[in-house]
Amino acid sequence: MEWIVKQKNDLKPLYEEEGKIGFGKYYTDYMLKMLYSKNKGWYDAEITEFKDISISPAALVLHYGQEIFEGMKGFLGNDGKIRLFRPMENMNRLNRSASRLMMPEIDGEFVLEGLKKLLLLDKRWFPKNKGNAVYIRPTMIAVEPTVYLKPSDEYLFYIILSPAAGIYGLKELKLYAETEFVRAAIGGTADIKTGGNYASAFYPGKLREKFDALLWLDSQERKYVQEVGTMNIFFVEKGKRLITPKLDGGILPGITRDSIIKIAQHDGYEVEERKITIDEVVDNISKGIFTEAFGTGTAAIVSPVREIFYKDNSYAFSFETDLRNYFYNKLLNIQYGIDEDLFNWVEVIE
Repeated sequence: MEWIVKQKNDLKPLYEEEGKIGFGKYYTDYMLKMLYSKNKGWYDAEITEFKDISISPAALVLHYGQEIFEGMKGFLGNDGKIRLFRPMENMNRLNRSASRLMMPEIDGEFVLEGLKKLLLLDKRWFPKNKGNAVYIRPTMIAVEPTVYLKPSDEYLFYIILSPAAGIYGLKELKLYAETEFVRAAIGGTADIKTGGNYASAFYPGKLREKFDALLWLDSQERKYVQEVGTMNIFFVEKGKRLITPKLDGGILPGITRDSIIKIAQHDGYEVEERKITIDEVVDNISKGIFTEAFGTGTAAIVSPVREIFYKDNSYAFSFETDLRNYFYNKLLNIQYGIDEDLFNWVEVIE
């Protein structure tokens, strides 16, 4: 199988101003897609114009939620070259999600080959300002037309692109430590990227809408810090040590999370991955032990946390340190090709 490219002549107008691109507001000229059936495997791999897809009202994804996705970014360096950041990690995580939901795995190398062609076709959409990028959304959905409860025998895989800024910008976030509702459970789908994990957050998010995001606790005891719905979280202990919840099956294994851990360790910071209670967190904020916190994610990049609201009390960080800004710039400088790629994370598209 090879990628068939169907070029178009009537290209869409670009966004008016880079400062107003937002997140998920604009979509590029092209998309990538391929089909799967139990008998044929993956087939009809093509790059075509961005357009609506057609599925049956009986498609399994609409009834039983067999759907997974990934979040990636492409970066345009000062040298005019497009860069991908740890792309095979996203392909591997997508396959892990697929395995959990009884969906077919993709050939990561083959998909990346198509993605590179797609990015080059849509190069004119790449923002030039540091911190902005092209967001890449690989998605797989079950399309077999049946309401019989079973894993689908037919799937659609596609990738769409969207020029995007960070979802929070440089805003200092107010988090609500959620003690009533849960995002997803250990043993369920908490550690994969599937739509249900995010849909379950809409209602509690609406109830706490004066806050920027929810800080989720574990599903069993409502005691241990897990993640924020859009990002993993780090606490800074007196500017010397990073503490982040360990991957216990209730947390999405973030690629940005892993990157910050590796950068921090390389630069001489101690990193501790462990279970941490919300009571310990607020106590350490009150005592000045935790001087700051930040979240990490593809869409969030590295975002500062100003305060955490828990059981009718607000706990604000002192910001005596500014490691968030340090790691933000460290990460972006690697992604845009400004600093040396010591970890061999970046793939340049020629």
